[in-house]
This record gives sequence, C-alpha cells and structure tokens, in this order.
Amino acid sequence: MRTSFTVNDMTIHRIVEQEAGFTPIREFLPSLSEELLEENRSWMEPAALDPAGMAVLCFQSYVVKTPHHTILVDACIGNDKSFPHRPTWHRKSDSNWMQALKGAGVTVDDIDFVMCTHLHGDHVGWNTRLENGRWVPTFPKARYLFSKKEYDYWSSGAAGSAMPLDPMTESVLPVIEANKAELVTSDHELNDHIRLLPTPGHTPDHFAVCAGKGGDQAVFTGDLIHSPIQARYPELVMRVDTDRDQGAATRRRFFERYCDTDTLCCTMHFPSPSVGHVKRWDNGFRLEYVKG
Repeated sequence: MRTSFTVNDMTIHRIVEQEAGFTPIREFLPSLSEELLEENRSWMEPAALDPAGMAVLCFQSYVVKTPHHTILVDACIGNDKSFPHRPTWHRKSDSNWMQALKGAGVTVDDIDFVMCTHLHGDHVGWNTRLENGRWVPTFPKARYLFSKKEYDYWSSGAAGSAMPLDPMTESVLPVIEANKAELVTSDHELNDHIRLLPTPGHTPDHFAVCAGKGGDQAVFTGDLIHSPIQARYPELVMRVDTDRDQGAATRRRFFERYCDTDTLCCTMHFPSPSVGHVKRWDNGFRLEYVKG
C-alpha cells in the first residue's frame, strides 16, 4: 500500500488509522438508488464496496513536508474518544495512527501546523490525547487552524447540528484553552506553500487544503467527498451533509477545477491508495490513482 508521494519540493505521507467496510452504502449515500448502485457495482467492488454492500472507507490524515514546515491535515479518530454509536472508534486504544506517523519519519514534536478541514470527530481526534485524566494537545509545538465560522457553529449547539458535543469537548476546546488555536476564514493563506479553499456543504464552513508554491500542486479534500461513486455522480449526497444542495455544487465545482490538471488530489476517505489525478468520466469524474 503506497503511503508516500513527492510533489516538486514537498513530500506527502498518508497516515492511515482504519480502512474497512464502514456502513451500508445506500444508507451512507441516501440519494443513491438501487438501480444506480447496480450499474456501478462492477467497478466499485471490492475496493470501494465490500460483498456485504458496505461502503469501504479509509480513515486517514496527511502529513505534508514543505521547505518551511511540517503540516498535518486533519487528525483522524484518536484514542480514548467518545463515539458511543461507533464501536470501532469508541474508547479505542490501538497504536495504528501513531505507528503510521512514526513510519513516515515524523514525531508529534515535528508538527508545526494542524489544519482541520472541519470539526467532525473523525477529523479532530488526535488533536488531543488523554494525560492524567485531562485532554492535552497532542502536538505541543503546533498551531491548530480552525475555521471561525465552523467553530462558532458547532460550539453554539445550533438547532440542526447533528454532531454530538463530545468531539468539541474532547478534541477542540482543550486546544482553544491551551492557546494553541487560530480561528481563521476558510480562504486563509498560511504561507507561500499552504492555503485554504472554501468547500462548504458537508459542514457550514468546510475547507480543503491546497499545497504548492505558485499553484495547487496538491489538494486535500477533507469531507467534501467520501466515496468514488460521488466523483462520477457529484449530486449524490452524504447523509450528514448540513446543506446537501450546497455540498453537491461544491463537489462538482471542485472536480471541474482540478480535472485534467497535474494537481495531486488527496482524498480523506477513498479506499487505498486514495491519491490520484482527477479525470472526466461522462458527465462526472473519476480519480486516476497514482500507481506504485
């Protein structure tokens, strides 16, 4: 399984925590009809669809080494976190993520910035770790970037916000309290290599992360897309999208932007190898995976 990629003056590492059949695909993508699923089953199996009809998802972070900094894009599920409805996540204590980080030649002290594309629990988990009964930032030297609009939405307890408060309490607020966070706009530019791209819909102020000097040589999707079938049919919605119409428009606009370019598209949840180049497919798109 390939986990490292070189793009010009940057090195990108996949930090994989879990990969497996996750949930019935037609529950996960509620606008996916049985007929459309059957039309696409042959190319989806077994990588993106397991024999039980479960969507296969990879849960991973990315480390980006630029000439200036070491960046972590999203912080995955984490250990000891509260996910009462997800047995494979709830209070887990495995070493998968930390071993993958070590395999990339990176320590928690090496991370300069943590970019959180949004604040769902499986993207912020390793922001913190449990130490003597308290949640403390996992990356002691890092600054954590959160969208201010996103943070305000989830911390307000707004009606219709489907996320439980546990990820905020365990994985976000301790970072704020430690004065390690920067609340930014979703078009923020960190430096000449790293900038954000607004991609709302899955959550109110979701952003993608763009990397490269002088242009987008790599882009990290966050949760603007989950399954390869959503690339072919960008209008397929994911069940917890906060604004489904906006999410569908964002997906199509994103894929149009990067279609047939040299930009390396690094997805958060596509099955391994997860990384490739966007190509057109009929009225939609596909990811041509990097081989090797």
